[in-house]
Amino acid sequence: MDYNYKKTNAYLKFDKSRMVNLEYSLNREILRTNRRGAYHCTTLVECNTRKQHGLLVMPVPKLGNTNHVLLSSFDETVIQHGADFNLGIHKYDGNNYSPMGHKYIREFDCDSLPRTIYRVGGVILSKEKMFSLEENMIFIRYTLLDAHSPTTMRFKPFLAFRDINQLTKENSVAEHGYKEVENGISMCMYSGYPELFMQFNKPVDFIFDPNWYKGIEYLQDMDQGLPYKEDLYVPGYFELPIQKGESIIFSASDVHADTSKLITLFEEGIKERTPRSSFYNCLKNSAHQFYFRPSKEELYLLNGYPWGEVRAREQFMALEGLTLGIGKSDAFEEAVDTAIPAIEEFMQGKPITGFLKDIGDGDVLLWLLRALKKFANHDTERYYLKYAELVNKVVAFIQEGNHPNLTSLTNGLLSVDNTKGHPSWMHNKSADGYYTVARTGCLVEINAYWYNALKFNEETAHNQGNAKLEKKMGLLAEITKTSFLEVFLNDSGYLYDYVVGNFVDWSVRPNMLLAIALDYPLLDKRLSKSIIDIITKELLTAKGIRTLSPKSIGFRPRCEGPLSERLYSTYNGAAWPWLLRAYQEAYQKIFQRSGISFLDRLLIGVEEEMSNDGIGSLSAVYDGSIPYFGHGPISYSTNVAGVINALNTQKSFSDEY
Repeated sequence: MDYNYKKTNAYLKFDKSRMVNLEYSLNREILRTNRRGAYHCTTLVECNTRKQHGLLVMPVPKLGNTNHVLLSSFDETVIQHGADFNLGIHKYDGNNYSPMGHKYIREFDCDSLPRTIYRVGGVILSKEKMFSLEENMIFIRYTLLDAHSPTTMRFKPFLAFRDINQLTKENSVAEHGYKEVENGISMCMYSGYPELFMQFNKPVDFIFDPNWYKGIEYLQDMDQGLPYKEDLYVPGYFELPIQKGESIIFSASDVHADTSKLITLFEEGIKERTPRSSFYNCLKNSAHQFYFRPSKEELYLLNGYPWGEVRAREQFMALEGLTLGIGKSDAFEEAVDTAIPAIEEFMQGKPITGFLKDIGDGDVLLWLLRALKKFANHDTERYYLKYAELVNKVVAFIQEGNHPNLTSLTNGLLSVDNTKGHPSWMHNKSADGYYTVARTGCLVEINAYWYNALKFNEETAHNQGNAKLEKKMGLLAEITKTSFLEVFLNDSGYLYDYVVGNFVDWSVRPNMLLAIALDYPLLDKRLSKSIIDIITKELLTAKGIRTLSPKSIGFRPRCEGPLSERLYSTYNGAAWPWLLRAYQEAYQKIFQRSGISFLDRLLIGVEEEMSNDGIGSLSAVYDGSIPYFGHGPISYSTNVAGVINALNTQKSFSDEY
């Protein structure tokens, strides 16, 4: 067949047979961001299945810290010989989809940009989407690759103007008026919102034909028992002719666009993109999407999409992988420099400004210290120039008992209270106060990281020439190590997950893995091997490390059913990919050269996820048993960061041997 476009052998490519199968395509989503908090997210066939989906979703600071859907979708219609072919798709009541534009899709790939090829009779149309990295502006480029008759394009905007976690209904408050602007219109439906500018690179007719499209449904929300039905406002439609070989560019933004520059902006933007041509490049692109710059002087890391936010723990857990792991050491420094005022405010007992409100949660500062150790390994000179004193202050703050939820015990260990905030990464409490994981007291990973923090501070003091502090940290580290082994090591050859008073938790969980994948080892090689053997047999899966062994009481591997059951599974049997980095580090230390071939195969199952859920990224959590479906946010920072680190570590390890 004669297609007037270049067929690709893209790393991420989906053909017609997959795209027209809604059971397949509606469970795969694409995400694009501008690194300022705005994003575009939808399914492969552009049928929104979550209330958080939208073509232009962005922060509106006047209305709080959450994102808002301004432009939900943008339906295209190809017109030839007076016949309309609508390329859009929406779900309505009774499993009805209308229109059914997905049947015209020929193929989809997202090597550089998300690109869909439509075939309507003799018309072949290419559609590409791209976010500006400078503005809250999304571009769509339509190229008529082939046509044998005069062709007209019609575009219908579906407007929401609402919080991503809310739904809207037809109402009398919405403002239906619009303003004509250069090659388009602008409008604002509700007070407090910015204007939405919808413009083209060439003159276009806008026909005012206001309608509410009622009862649009979001399949993912419906399946999860959440509110799922809303009405969207369509003010009318744009219409313009298009010639064979011509490209038309549409932009949607909260700022007025210079339409004479749209083509240039689009073409220049393509040059800045890293092609998603490999596993690593997919993750590198995904890593950039978590960057959040509320101002030029600040850099935070979002924890996930499409309903993520800035959280201190996830930021520090993911910091190394999302910055150093992709060659962005400057971004590491920007993120730490942005966080320092909040860290100091917290340690001084002052109200915390900025986005890191939860910096006081139990283990957050320990994750920060771990990230700073990785930076010190990466660039020793910059570490001592900028952050050595910060490490001294943070360790002293904890050791002197000033942290509100890290109690320093006489045996050198730290204890947490699970009724205070979220003391560790493995913590969840339901709305009715029920703990799905009731970890409290001395937690194994917190105390392993505390020992490493003391050793790190000892090393820092030594290199600063501070003999007094070096000696103090060394003695405290030895006391902590002795107590750690006495408290956590059991006769079965692994570590208790937590200990509180006379109670010990025998559950086989991955937190002990974090205790053997350390810069400063706590355990000898024999004990480490015993632990890694148990983890390999009971916790390792194709998608990550299980949160609980099948042999332990309460094991539930599948994240399905009501929200309470899904949350329970998240920490009681589901698997997390980010833990594979710790597994890899521990395995290398124990087996060295003999572990290369095994570790080479470790990430094969994770790479398969590049074509599932959030295309080119990793979901928050995966079932702990076959078929290992992904769940939660479709792009999660700690998993992306952990697997990037694992890929880099594996390459270095292979090169070494």
